[in-house]
Amino acid sequence: MVKVKSCLKWLFIGLVLLFIYAPILLLTVYSFNEAETISSWEGFSLDHYKYFFNMDNQPLPIVLQTLALAVVVATLSTVLGTIGSIGIFYSKKRTSSLLNGINQIPVINAEVVTAISFAFLVVAINVPKSTYIPLVVGQMVLCTPFVVLSVIPKLKQMDNNLYEAALDLGATPTKALFSVILPQILPGIIAGFLLSVTLSLDDYVIAAYTKPNTFQTISTHIYSLAKGGTVNTIKSSYWAFTAVIFLIIVAVVITLNVIANKKAGKKQ
Repeated sequence: MVKVKSCLKWLFIGLVLLFIYAPILLLTVYSFNEAETISSWEGFSLDHYKYFFNMDNQPLPIVLQTLALAVVVATLSTVLGTIGSIGIFYSKKRTSSLLNGINQIPVINAEVVTAISFAFLVVAINVPKSTYIPLVVGQMVLCTPFVVLSVIPKLKQMDNNLYEAALDLGATPTKALFSVILPQILPGIIAGFLLSVTLSLDDYVIAAYTKPNTFQTISTHIYSLAKGGTVNTIKSSYWAFTAVIFLIIVAVVITLNVIANKKAGKKQ
């Protein structure tokens, strides 16, 4: 009976993983297809990879500028979110509850509501899209609350006595912040940064409303493509990008697990 339950448990886990990763695996397989559609297999080919990694074509430059945008937005959101988290954590109870509630608004709201509201604000204060400020700030509105949600639990877990001890030993509040608090909440900061990068890369709605006309992200570029002709070649080249990202993530996860297992083995 125990073996049956164990088999059913692993079968269920396997089906869930298959359901989640089957579309990515399908795109990975068809990234080596000579055809430009998934409807038929015309033979093994690396043409999609050659097209994607050619800087003269659209996909790779757009991916690079999207990554650059994501890093800028994630860095600014992480700094702002970390400062905000510390402020919320050390505020009085009523102030902390109010700020936490405000922080939840972009999280609970549908992204399209946030995007349209922010677009109206940009028009009202007459900030030109060509400055990239609406795009960066708009994505920061999306990402910063998630940084706060990542950092605050680490602030709650840390030992406040260490901060007070640092002050008693003569450290200034700034010195104690950088020497005691930030090292303890660093995992939350890193998690918030990575989450912000992911949200920025995934965002379409805010980018569509706030980006300059000459700037494209991965999502806005794919959405703007029509059907037929060179467009199919561009779309199919993104299969290669999906496969590369998927393989990189798998390699990183496996490497981190191997390192963690080795460290655990040494401790034992």
